Amino acid sequence: MKVVVVESPAKAKTINKYLGSDYHVLASFGHVRDLPAKDGSVRPDEDFAMTWDAEGRGAKQIREIAAAAAKADMLLLATDPDREGEAISWHLEQELKAKKNLAKLPMARVAFNEITKRAVLEAIANPRQIDQELVDAYLARRALDYLVGFTLSPILWRKMPGSRSAGRVQSVALRIICEREAEIEAFRPQEYWTIEAVFTAPDGQEFTARLTHLDGKKLDKFDLKDQAAAEAAVARVSAGAPFKVSSVERKSVRRNPFPPFITSTLQQEASRKLGFGAAQTMKVAQRLYEGVDLDGETVGLITYMRTDGVTLSQDAINAGRKLISEQYGQKYLPAAPRIYRSAAKNAQEAHEAIRPTDLFRRPEHVRRYLRDDEFRLYDLIWKRTLASQMESAELDQVAIDTASADGRQVLRTTGSIVTFDGFLTLYQEDRDDPVEDDDAGRRLPKLKQGDGVAAKGVKPEQHFTQPPPRYSEASLIKRLEELGIGRPSTYTSILQTLEDRAYVRIDKKRLVPEDRGRLVTAFLTNFFDRYVQYGFTADLETKLDDISGGRARWKDVLAEFWNDFAHLHQSGDTPGGKLPSMQEAVAFLDKGIGTRSVVIDALNEALAPHFFPDLGNGKAPRACPACSGGELGIKLAKNGAFIGCSNYPECRYTKPLAVQTEEEIAAGSAGPAELGQDDQGRAITLRKGPYGFYVQLGEDENGVKPKRVSLPRGMQPNDVTLEIAQKLLSLPRTIGMHPETTKPILAGIGRFGPYLNHDGKFKSIPKDDDVLTIGMNRAVELLAQESKGRGRGQAAPGKEIGKHPETGETVTLHDGKYGHYVKMGAVNATLPKSVEAGAITLPEALALIAERIAKGGGKGRKAAPKSAAKKTAAKKVAAKKTAPKETAPKVAAPKAAKKAAKKAASKAKKKA
Repeated sequence: MKVVVVESPAKAKTINKYLGSDYHVLASFGHVRDLPAKDGSVRPDEDFAMTWDAEGRGAKQIREIAAAAAKADMLLLATDPDREGEAISWHLEQELKAKKNLAKLPMARVAFNEITKRAVLEAIANPRQIDQELVDAYLARRALDYLVGFTLSPILWRKMPGSRSAGRVQSVALRIICEREAEIEAFRPQEYWTIEAVFTAPDGQEFTARLTHLDGKKLDKFDLKDQAAAEAAVARVSAGAPFKVSSVERKSVRRNPFPPFITSTLQQEASRKLGFGAAQTMKVAQRLYEGVDLDGETVGLITYMRTDGVTLSQDAINAGRKLISEQYGQKYLPAAPRIYRSAAKNAQEAHEAIRPTDLFRRPEHVRRYLRDDEFRLYDLIWKRTLASQMESAELDQVAIDTASADGRQVLRTTGSIVTFDGFLTLYQEDRDDPVEDDDAGRRLPKLKQGDGVAAKGVKPEQHFTQPPPRYSEASLIKRLEELGIGRPSTYTSILQTLEDRAYVRIDKKRLVPEDRGRLVTAFLTNFFDRYVQYGFTADLETKLDDISGGRARWKDVLAEFWNDFAHLHQSGDTPGGKLPSMQEAVAFLDKGIGTRSVVIDALNEALAPHFFPDLGNGKAPRACPACSGGELGIKLAKNGAFIGCSNYPECRYTKPLAVQTEEEIAAGSAGPAELGQDDQGRAITLRKGPYGFYVQLGEDENGVKPKRVSLPRGMQPNDVTLEIAQKLLSLPRTIGMHPETTKPILAGIGRFGPYLNHDGKFKSIPKDDDVLTIGMNRAVELLAQESKGRGRGQAAPGKEIGKHPETGETVTLHDGKYGHYVKMGAVNATLPKSVEAGAITLPEALALIAERIAKGGGKGRKAAPKSAAKKTAAKKVAAKKTAPKETAPKVAAPKAAKKAAKKAASKAKKKA
């Protein structure tokens, strides 16, 4: 028997079907070991020695694989076909060879780019050794990320309390986002005008033309800078009759199809066309890659989805050309196959592009087997792949110039007509930023030079320049790719890390830097600028690629980087010329930066335009509103940054770290903005606290706090009127009586946001509903919905998977607050992220439950305090003496329960 190790259980199940009973396929669940998140995991002063640790699930998977391998003739490592997959295989090989009984077991690496029977069998028939150069590149990348993170982060925490951490690539991505935000804040719109005229051709067809020459001079964008200049230009054009066509330019152009998808372009196009985030795109693509059940046969529908290679296999090209010929005809088939080469900087993956495993498996044929998101993504990939091998589109472009009688005023109109649609019949790529006045498809009248046209009307139009747009996930990935920063396997994790650290937030699908993120970026660019420069990070990626290509030694690259990085603020070398340890490096860097006051001065200088913008009221932007002569600035305290006065302690004015709002501007200070008064004459004010904006009724009186209500999520401070504030202050409000219980339903805003309250049970109000206007029908509908997760409501009944083969207890699948889990009786067992909830079987569920029981799982009461426990014990003793004896029902001992559960799981697995 041969044991095959893949990364995920879903993949293991599919491949086991292909290979048959002579093979046992197991999952590693991704990486089985990693660098412990503590000092000393990488030791530069010991020739970059690294300590790896396998804990929790990793250790469990190693034990299971080792147990299976002990009975096998050979171990085949079939993890994913990229650098990370190679590293997982290497980790497994290292761990298993360290075991005496497996030291001599033959081990080999197999890799396949698609999960189809043909590809898997071909890979199994051609095993190879682990590619050490790919592993070395992985080791270098992990060491670099660790060294940078665990050196800079302690300095960040010490110099800037409240900060999270820094990362080698994530910090550069954050800098890109922050610099774009600074561009937007610094942007000042510029006014300009355009002139358009409507003409009628001799055949009666109307067309619109734009003024390009005025008084014989070509107009630049800002030549008509105000209304007066525009009106003068309109007068000149209106007086220019009769108008004639001065020139007609025609040309034919060819538009070529786009290359097949790579990771970044798939994420970008899925965002634009389908509205998917980067993480969602990769999750759906993973399911398509690992396999879908098609009438009892599990088939991988697409090739591996982490790649920056744009090539297609010869088989795929041949299949595509045959399909194009059959479905669209010979005119859509180019004379020769199209060959693509990557335009991405530092592209290094040797894989194919992302494509369907079988182009003849059309989207409509597999629609009924797929979820909606799977179908949409598969349809996108199928169309892009087939279109990449189709004939170019052909367009006729026409430009017509119309001149005034004296020839000094010229207006131009353009249009283009698709004369042959080619690949456009199947696929058109969306644009992030559509071109203004796109002339595609505009049909123009048939005119020739000298034809007279009549002016029907001339009108000016005002415009303002627009700031650069914020980055979306897709456009940021595109920018990173252009700069050569990051790799296909890292784009999603970069974005996720920035969100998890609360450095950025997503607003209307755009990435907005939080103040915390801007502080970290300002700190790094002031004190570690070189290491967050785009070029430096891209050059380091190139060196990592050189390692994977065998052109550089990984420890040489690390030594060069570390020697420079660790001595950034230190003259001379460490004793004996040895590379400094991490502790020495942190001390060098921390000392070189200086005191916290140096950091504060640098932050104030860098972020003054952001936190203290010119309000346009003639006052100094940083003037303290509470005292004379005081200047506001960023201050650092134990719990993070805030804004305070330079005259402290005489002036104790402070405010949360935030940009001054319009309400604060209207109030003339950072204080509250009064909206009006209630019928008792109490002021109703809009304020901002540490947790956001809120409305307040009156002021503190005799130590009694006034009523305050937070603004609901989605409500902007500028939208709060006196009427809205009064409605908020009247919460909780009674919506009405529940038609079944005749008890009131209340709507209010609590600590966790808007809620409904009925008969002591609470239900969150979704973000699309308004707490102020939600009606009875909607409230009853929401209350009738089953609660998810561990709220106070009753848990949803869940989907039945099966029954325990011995006890008969029902095993169910649930979707909880923290993800999917399986349940049997009082025992809940969380599904690993790599397990697809919809595909879990009864044996797998029982195995998870058995593991949970073995760890002491199951719902039970928390241990009581010792004093309480003693009292309880005393009561029990007294009760024993007085209470009559009763026969207690027998309860299985914990050990017996564990044993029974394991035995049942094993038995069920064999039956399956």
